[in-house]
Amino acid sequence: MSRDAPTPPAGPHRTVACPACGTQCAFEPWNPWRPFCSERCRITDLGAWASEDYRVPGKPEEGDSGGGNDDPKG
Repeated sequence: MSRDAPTPPAGPHRTVACPACGTQCAFEPWNPWRPFCSERCRITDLGAWASEDYRVPGKPEEGDSGGGNDDPKG
């Protein structure tokens, strides 16, 4: 179920580039998708996080299996 785009109040408002598509969009409390331009861009970004497309580059420390707490104390 998709919501229609909000109707902005009159007057100036802050705009930012949508992180997903780059379109300029309002960064105001009345925009339910901020900082995104639409629900589609918000869901696309969430999907990228869920599928682990965003990663911080780095080298694992020696002995790091990446499997949780290896500390025998707890």
